[in-house]
Amino acid sequence: MPDCAENNLLARRVSDELLPFVQQPAQYIGGEVNQLVRAGDWERAEVRVALAFPDTYAIGMSHLGTQILYTICNQTPGVCAERVYCPWGDADQIMRARGLPLFTWDTRQPVAAADIFAVSLQYELCFTNLLTMLDLAGIPLLAEQRGDEHPLVIAGGPQADNPEPLADFVDLVVIGDGEPAMPAILEALREMKRAGAGRRDMIVEMARRFPWTYAPALYEPRYNTDGTLAVLAPLVEGVPTSIARCHSTEFESDVVPAKPLIAWTQSVHDRIAIEIMRGCPQTCRFCHAGYTKRPLRWRSVERVLEIAEEAYWATGHDEIALLSLSTGDYPKLGELAEQINARFGPRRANISFPSLRVDKMLANIPSMGSAVRKGSVTLAVEAAHPEMREAIRKKVTDGDLLAGVRAAYEAGWNRVKLYFMAGFPGERPDDIRGIWELAYAVSQERRKTGKGPAAVSVSVGWLVPKPFTPLQWAAQPTSEYFEDVRDQLRAQALRRKSAVKIRTHDARASVLEAVLSRGDRRLGKVILAAWRHGARFDGWSECFDNQHWLAAYDETGVDPTFYAHRERPLDELLPWDHIGAHLGRDFLERAYRDLRERAENRAEA
Repeated sequence: MPDCAENNLLARRVSDELLPFVQQPAQYIGGEVNQLVRAGDWERAEVRVALAFPDTYAIGMSHLGTQILYTICNQTPGVCAERVYCPWGDADQIMRARGLPLFTWDTRQPVAAADIFAVSLQYELCFTNLLTMLDLAGIPLLAEQRGDEHPLVIAGGPQADNPEPLADFVDLVVIGDGEPAMPAILEALREMKRAGAGRRDMIVEMARRFPWTYAPALYEPRYNTDGTLAVLAPLVEGVPTSIARCHSTEFESDVVPAKPLIAWTQSVHDRIAIEIMRGCPQTCRFCHAGYTKRPLRWRSVERVLEIAEEAYWATGHDEIALLSLSTGDYPKLGELAEQINARFGPRRANISFPSLRVDKMLANIPSMGSAVRKGSVTLAVEAAHPEMREAIRKKVTDGDLLAGVRAAYEAGWNRVKLYFMAGFPGERPDDIRGIWELAYAVSQERRKTGKGPAAVSVSVGWLVPKPFTPLQWAAQPTSEYFEDVRDQLRAQALRRKSAVKIRTHDARASVLEAVLSRGDRRLGKVILAAWRHGARFDGWSECFDNQHWLAAYDETGVDPTFYAHRERPLDELLPWDHIGAHLGRDFLERAYRDLRERAENRAEA
């Protein structure tokens, strides 16, 4: 373990050799307002945790989950947790050129000196960033090459639900909620460190002790001649064949960051974020979070107000975001909106309600109308025509949508964001044309209030079938199909000048997302090859280069169409079938059969 003098040297080197030469050096300096770690905490701690977020500081500082884990760890006696984000390309190059190891933000400790490297996997296109962070830290990329001197690499987050593509790189995977899991892991590690256990013994013990912890190295996959998975066999006695999902049962009283960290630079969301509800009562057939975050839990109005009050005085932020998968389904939304606006409206604090369902939004517009600033009303419509929405179980009607936005316009809003998705089974040309037509109708609805058309921003995403949803068996359309949809929408926009703006994503990135989201551990060599070819920050349009991945597929002999564009039979063993689900496979199969039947009927109509 490096001593204080060595750590002070690293801190000086960061200041002298890195900060003067990078863009936005403030994103690397640490020491933010409300930072919990102080000088000496790391050296005194019995358990040291590097909380890793494999994206930029601006993204990571807006991630509520990381701040929750940071609070939990640093409130645990004998534990010190420091944060680490993925350095941007300029910093990456300088650190390699000068031999600067990856450091923690709080007090600039070498990440390799941690006991746990805990990484939150939020997005498949951050997988190569994980390799960048491990490599900069001096931690072997492959788990099999690590020794007792290296930290345990533990992954969690939504993309850990199918851990197989990253099986070569992680030691342990936590499935489900982090609030109960993290304290249990910290205590187990402390106990095993005192007993002098080695890293492999620690991995085996945690895999046996915690039903929600998965150790990929303790299992061996075998494949059929057609390339599909035949079996995932345990290699060690006592590890489970099925991994459970960790659920927080004390959501009302779970730890929250009472004094959230305040970024030195502009972050994606400079606001107070309060999770008012976890889970979603809806069963939209494409929504991974809707199926994996169950059961439904919510915080009381009193608790939400308490969190908001404390965070407001601790941060000075002038926006409070009330977060959930479907805020409109919060059982006391009207009461919460009224009370929080009454308390914070006079302070000129803006209240934002993302994820409002259309049918719920209309009922709550009056109680939301006292918010100080009127930002955009954001609505996820997903499909333009009612039959397609019914097929994917998106409970939105055109009547509710138009009545809801009209009420919003009357209450003072003048901008709307609409989210659509293309690529659903059974999709027809009129579904694509309907996106523009419905968005145009939403814009024109403002004229009924005696004003001009509203500014409507339309984001059209490409379907990425996800594990644990009924669409996990579906074939994703090709990038050529998505690009044709994009061209059709652009042509409509050119023909009809209006206040409607259409935005789409890079279809090739969505195909890569589909490959990684439903892949098996044979993709590990693809991820490694793409990273060696230069893949970095694939989730950023200015950084994504599909050629890195095409080269990786050629080099490894892996066919991406096998993972992205192949419809899977219902009896196929899927790479994530050993991971627990709240809604069983029978439920998902029935839902997929229903969706396919509807798609076939639409095709015949």
